[in-house]
Amino acid sequence: MSSRFCHSSSLHLLIGLFIFGSISAISAHENEDPTIKTMEAFSGYPIHESNSLVSDFVSSLSVETQTLQNQIDELSTFSDAPAPSVTRILYTEKDVLARRYIKNLMGLAGLSVREDTVGNIFGRWIGDEPELPPVATGSHIDAIPYSGKYDGVIGVLGAIEAINVLKRSGFKPKRSLEVIMFTSEEPTRFGISCLGSRLLAGIETLANNLKSTVDGQNISFLDAARSAGYANDQDDLSSVFLKKGSYSAFIELHIEQGPILEEEGISIGVVTAIAAPASITVDFEGNGGHAGAALMPIRNDAGLAAAELALAVEKHVLESGSIDTVGTVGILELHPGAINSIPSRSHLEIDTRDIDEKRRNTVIEKTHQSATTIANKRRVKLSEFKIINQDPPALSDKLIIEAAETASKELNLTYKKMISRAYHDSLFMARISPMGMIFIPCYKGYSHKPEEFSSKEDITNGVKVLALAVAKLSLN
Repeated sequence: MSSRFCHSSSLHLLIGLFIFGSISAISAHENEDPTIKTMEAFSGYPIHESNSLVSDFVSSLSVETQTLQNQIDELSTFSDAPAPSVTRILYTEKDVLARRYIKNLMGLAGLSVREDTVGNIFGRWIGDEPELPPVATGSHIDAIPYSGKYDGVIGVLGAIEAINVLKRSGFKPKRSLEVIMFTSEEPTRFGISCLGSRLLAGIETLANNLKSTVDGQNISFLDAARSAGYANDQDDLSSVFLKKGSYSAFIELHIEQGPILEEEGISIGVVTAIAAPASITVDFEGNGGHAGAALMPIRNDAGLAAAELALAVEKHVLESGSIDTVGTVGILELHPGAINSIPSRSHLEIDTRDIDEKRRNTVIEKTHQSATTIANKRRVKLSEFKIINQDPPALSDKLIIEAAETASKELNLTYKKMISRAYHDSLFMARISPMGMIFIPCYKGYSHKPEEFSSKEDITNGVKVLALAVAKLSLN
């Protein structure tokens, strides 16, 4: 039957079939579905006879797996740490070189490339109806110190390859498709996670605060940006803001950063929600003193106050009764930091997350109450309890979930719905457009360490699902 169509018409029809779900479901309801009647009128042929066309299109999606793996390996060499570790910090020389590498690959894929004031990079494939809001996909390539080479990178290089996959198949999108490389998803340099996507989402307080933000070396954000070729002669970062509805959909491919998919032998995770993160800094001040001369009953030990609060965080998280509530004391610093000196100051940085915002906020409130109680009991001063960020959770869009599910089925891949307990740029893109995510397995759930790894097979599966999903969404 395919010989009766021109190549372009065939592709548009069969992707149209993909949009409206599985072929068996379409056949079962074709008499009462006006959409199907419209498609049949357009094509001139009954849709239920087109199973082979859809199968032919899906089978034509070819990922250049080794080329993609080589790109992942090459990108990992732009690092301030020796292999196999990767360290790539915002606006450093290695970050600038990595950005240049990404822009080059976008150009080779035939994408129209642009950058904004803070260095978010966009590569667009112009669709047949460019006036429509595009479909976007992407992730980040910055890496915390001594981490791995797959976190974020899969969602950028994999997105570029997904575009190449569709181009090689002969597909032409109705809506434009855009790959985004987000600036600074990691909070390493300026203590702000998802910096680029937060700005895209139009968070004005962040744009204003960045004017006076400095890193650990007292280098301002704006000076660092200018050293990398951004924010030139411009202190106003509001030009980065995107209006709600700028994209019709955003979908991010990412390693799971957890063990579930690998342990259960499942190929694809379809993310239904992203947990709500909150970050807190706490400072206690005591008196300090000689570790031998100061008797225990009269001590004002800021270190023990910090230790007690760390245990209180664990207690309050477990009291929630939900496995989705988590809390971590990721930083605990003592001053002066000598074995024979009682700590006179302590500093904690606490991360707590949940897909239920109210439940997470209850943990924060209890932690604050505990900090006050501990300070009084230990006769130390609670000099700071500051909520750095308290972001709401984000739910994936139903149509994007269905697109990822349908793609997985068409590719005969196992999948499961799951939440993301790590946060991603998708959390903030949800404020601009409907959002969704695709997870692939990673070895033992490892991430943010050199042992981070995903197999070529899993990466290929993820790219194919992404390619089919964005194809579906582009024709919606």
